[in-house]
Amino acid sequence: MNRGNDGALAALQLKDIRRGFKQGIQRLEVLAGIQLSLQAGEVVALVGPSGAGKSTLLHISGLLEQPDSGEILIGGKNLGQASEAERTRTRRTEIGFVYQFHHLLPEFSALENVMLPQRLAGRSKSQARGRSRELLESLGLSARLSHRPAELSGGEQQRVAIARALANEPRILLADEPTGNLDPKTAGKVHEELINLVRGTGLAALIATHNLGLAEQMDRMVRFENGILLEGPALD
Repeated sequence: MNRGNDGALAALQLKDIRRGFKQGIQRLEVLAGIQLSLQAGEVVALVGPSGAGKSTLLHISGLLEQPDSGEILIGGKNLGQASEAERTRTRRTEIGFVYQFHHLLPEFSALENVMLPQRLAGRSKSQARGRSRELLESLGLSARLSHRPAELSGGEQQRVAIARALANEPRILLADEPTGNLDPKTAGKVHEELINLVRGTGLAALIATHNLGLAEQMDRMVRFENGILLEGPALD
């Protein structure tokens, strides 16, 4: 078992994760032995320049992409080389995703968008409706439940996407620039709501961002440097 300093089992642990891509006759090592551990209730900022590997790391952490080598432990279970069926099941029940663009289904209301992943996971319609309403109301959207994405502001769309990511009560939340498309004022508000909601649920969150001001509000920060992760912001 892999545990943190306090003895608790890590929600997510990456051990010596390596991933490279061919560029012509050369090979670019994007992830060169990543080590990372996230505990339940911990919100960690992932920072680094564009192209450093943040999205690749999130995709691997979320079992959307396989590493060349290394271990991905979720709740102590190594899923780095798991079958596609097991990876899909784990993504559905253990991991929530929030992206820079909301990816909401345009033909469904806010409430229906949040209900959908729950229905796919086997929840009854009434259970999914109740859970969705609770999440959306906690994000200040009680008056927008029946609105479709095109009828919502950018901040409201992203709040619905956050609610959808948390709908199945995952162990881990992975977010890739979740406020990157929003104006600074709206971004700050949505970020604050996201952090409060994550801390209230006790899940582990890894949030990629270019905004150091937002990153500094999280529990700790990790940064890319030459394909590995280091603790803390870059030194000037």
